[in-house]
Amino acid sequence: MSSIKKSKFFRMLIPDTRIYLIIIFIFILVVFYYNKVIGVMSIFLLAYLIYHNLKISDIKREEWTRYIEKLSSDMDSATKYAVLNLPIPLTIIESDGIIAWYNPKFLEVMDRSDLLGRDIQDIVPNFDLSDILQDENELFELIEIKERYFRIVYSIVKLSGEHASDYIIMIYWIEVTKYEELNKKYENGQMVVGIIHVDNYDEVMQDIEEAKRPLIAAEIEHKINLWSYEINGLIRRYAKDKFIVVFNHKHLEELEAKKFDILDDIREINQNNNMPITLSVGIGVYGETPLQTWEFADGAKDLALGRGGDQVVLKKGDKISFYGGKAKAVEKRTKVKARMISHALRQLIDESVNVIVMGHKMADLDALGASLGIYRAARNRDKEVYIVLNETNPAIEMLLDRIYKTDEYRDVIIHCDEAKFNIGKKSLLVVVDTYRPNFTECPELLKLTDKVVVIDHHRRGTEFIENTVLTYHEIYASSTCELVTEILSYMDDKINIPQMEAEALLAGISMDTKNFTFKTGVRTFEAASLLRRAGADMASVKRLFENDFSSIIAKAEIVKRAEIIYDTIAISMFRDISKYSQLVAAQAADELLNIKGITASFVLGRKNDTIIFISGRSMGDINVQVILEKLGGGGHMTVAGAQIEDSTLEGAREKLEKTIEEYFEEGEEE
Repeated sequence: MSSIKKSKFFRMLIPDTRIYLIIIFIFILVVFYYNKVIGVMSIFLLAYLIYHNLKISDIKREEWTRYIEKLSSDMDSATKYAVLNLPIPLTIIESDGIIAWYNPKFLEVMDRSDLLGRDIQDIVPNFDLSDILQDENELFELIEIKERYFRIVYSIVKLSGEHASDYIIMIYWIEVTKYEELNKKYENGQMVVGIIHVDNYDEVMQDIEEAKRPLIAAEIEHKINLWSYEINGLIRRYAKDKFIVVFNHKHLEELEAKKFDILDDIREINQNNNMPITLSVGIGVYGETPLQTWEFADGAKDLALGRGGDQVVLKKGDKISFYGGKAKAVEKRTKVKARMISHALRQLIDESVNVIVMGHKMADLDALGASLGIYRAARNRDKEVYIVLNETNPAIEMLLDRIYKTDEYRDVIIHCDEAKFNIGKKSLLVVVDTYRPNFTECPELLKLTDKVVVIDHHRRGTEFIENTVLTYHEIYASSTCELVTEILSYMDDKINIPQMEAEALLAGISMDTKNFTFKTGVRTFEAASLLRRAGADMASVKRLFENDFSSIIAKAEIVKRAEIIYDTIAISMFRDISKYSQLVAAQAADELLNIKGITASFVLGRKNDTIIFISGRSMGDINVQVILEKLGGGGHMTVAGAQIEDSTLEGAREKLEKTIEEYFEEGEEE
């Protein structure tokens, strides 16, 4: 405040001619009052002073103007000199991309003289003028010119005068070649960690004669070591069927281009083994520490195993890529894991206050049947149990009718909102037939307890329920009902399953195996046999799959309208919207596989006005899960589904056909 007052005071002391003239005029008036003659003479004198003051002011104004003009001229000359001799490349282009002017530095970069009047998009590779016009940051992406790298800063200038509606764009080329070379060198030197797991090592060794087992083991190790040698990697075997390899990032792009052909090399090993040998490989990169990079690789390996093996999962920070995964999952022969899971689940049930069971949205017979199986496991331990189900659908209507007719189950099935009041920190939440948190009946429940168990058989995707206390995820299994049946068989010395629940479990197995024709192994029939002994009646199970007459007609129409592509794939569309749409489409997709020569089928339908669903089925030669996963879906190699939002049936079909084309192209490359 004191400085402001001082500045005002000093301004008052600065001479101002106008003030002096006013003071003189006042004195003249006083003199005129006492002496008119002297007053008149004083007025003439004042007039001269005013004239002289105006003349001096004009002279000073002219001198100041000439000074400013000279300074502006000097500035223009300096500006022109600076632009012409700018130490960085500069280009001026018109609004349509035509080069209007450039400085010598830009000429040096391009090393050619025919630049004026040419379109800059033809001269500079990877340059898109529309990106500049739409960008608001005035900073364009990296551009490579003759092995030199530039980032551009630009300014859009509006022309005045007769070109008032036109614009020019001034582009400054900032060279970052040394930075990019250093960055590339740093990235190439980044550590990449790979964890290799032989999926079916024990099964192959058990299946082959003893004399050839060392040959198989030696050939597996030789091929993996040779692959590691080609990328200058450090490899160590830390278990009979597990390896860890460390190599530089510069080799990763080459491996991706080859689609990780180590998968094919291992699969081609032939020592009269009946089943092909496959690998699950997890690769981690871009970790902030070596430990985090290893964790990326370990998580990627688990994801590869969870998706059925015979594939590479590449985890670059938060980005996950998949390679391979087109072979069938091999059924495990040992039941040790099922027994261990059963005993662990029994202990978790005993330690819990109550048990909440939930499946996926739009529950099917496998989800509901498995839920009833877990219900029985908990009730046999004298625990309070609830099954979360928000709404019914045609796929489970028949089974729900039977459930509601039984007094025991009337208060068992509850809505999501009610489940929130019944769950606590000491509750056990069991999720069946899904691994995706957002696909469960009530995702909020996952945050309300620390004890979550997942039992599922679907090929694992990038989104899954984390921090579980127990996970039983086996993709070889035909269904979740098969897994739950095995758990029940080991939970107590004497199996105790009511007939209705046994039939629900058997219905779930029948649905996912298409009446024991798809993805059916020895243990599938063992589970079915156990349920039959528990009282399940096949005729009663079959009635759970009955359709009304209109659904049969709709299914026939879908089959009739089917078109064949690639000689073996049937595609059809179902335009009606009803609560039976998805069920009818799924059944029609199954029916299309009965046509001679058809190895895969896809049926598209409308769930509502904005969502298109796709049901995919396969005989096993084509992996429909890999195809529909690219459209946001998932499932199994032979049974999968997807939903596409904000699309028409025709648009969704076009996307599907493009994805199928990419699938075959990738297969040919491999």
